[in-house]
Amino acid sequence: MKVPKRINDIRRNVMHRITKNIGRSHKEPVFGSLHVEAIKNVLIVRPNHRLGNQLLLTPIVQEVINTFPYCKIDLFVKGGVAFPVFENYDQIHQIIPLPKKPFNNLFTYMAKWIGLRRRRYDLVINADRNSASGRLLTQISKANFKVFGEIYENIQKVHSDYHHIAKYPVYNLRYYLSQLGIEQDHSDVPVLDIKLSEDEISRGKAILDGIINNDKKSICIYTNATGDKCYSETWWETLYDRLLDEYPDYNVIEMLPIENISKIHFKAPNFYSKDIREMGAIIANTSIFIAADNGVMHLASAALTPTVGFFSVTNPLVYAPYGNGSIALDTNSTTIEDWIKAITAILGT
Repeated sequence: MKVPKRINDIRRNVMHRITKNIGRSHKEPVFGSLHVEAIKNVLIVRPNHRLGNQLLLTPIVQEVINTFPYCKIDLFVKGGVAFPVFENYDQIHQIIPLPKKPFNNLFTYMAKWIGLRRRRYDLVINADRNSASGRLLTQISKANFKVFGEIYENIQKVHSDYHHIAKYPVYNLRYYLSQLGIEQDHSDVPVLDIKLSEDEISRGKAILDGIINNDKKSICIYTNATGDKCYSETWWETLYDRLLDEYPDYNVIEMLPIENISKIHFKAPNFYSKDIREMGAIIANTSIFIAADNGVMHLASAALTPTVGFFSVTNPLVYAPYGNGSIALDTNSTTIEDWIKAITAILGT
């Protein structure tokens, strides 16, 4: 049974109003009461099923591992995509997946919530401050230390990138710990990372070599996106033709979506895979990945490949690819000349 979007919107608004003040009355532990070596079991809450949102969780997972090296981490998520995303994270103890469609699986959904109450954690982190269920799950969980994901004005004054969805959970955790007497970490926020193994990257190279059959480096494009984030065929064909003209020493290849559609009418050598890690491994062997804002754009970032993300309706301050030379380009205020200049700077040509 598919729930109409209107009902889902109403549900979200009602839940947000009910839960918006959750955590504000939570009594914080006293200064000096948290000891790093005592944090052994951590729960990170991010009940969303989308690929991009699970990939955007990897920085806070890395931060927890770096801060509490003796801990094991449980992830409370939705759907199954977290399993391949965190496959090579040894510190992940358990992934607790809610069903993607709660109304079709009410008993399973309720059982997961009830099961959470039976576990005891040392630290619980809500990784999405806008998630009503995330705040509620953090509230009902059993732990002395809880990070609800509040917005802190003093952090905003220090970090201009505070509103980035992958970064603010890290900044919030660092601030929370500093209030408990732990020396604050001022290093760069970890980048998205699915921790591809050498074997995976090697297999990705073999697949890529079979696609291009030459020794040239490759530029990879992904022309699909959801809803208003998707650019037109004319837009992509114009960019594709310009890439061919500007970078004759590179292959320009296309990764196809599950729908097997191409905004450039399959003009470029292309590939498709249902395996998230295989997709990442192929991308890892390319010189640059170019896409609109979508989950596969974040996968490219998590494969540690320089990524160019095009934004027209979503906020790049929240979702921009970062690290490894990546850049976000607002197509409402830039031109194709700006895009080529940015791509050239990344390629170093």
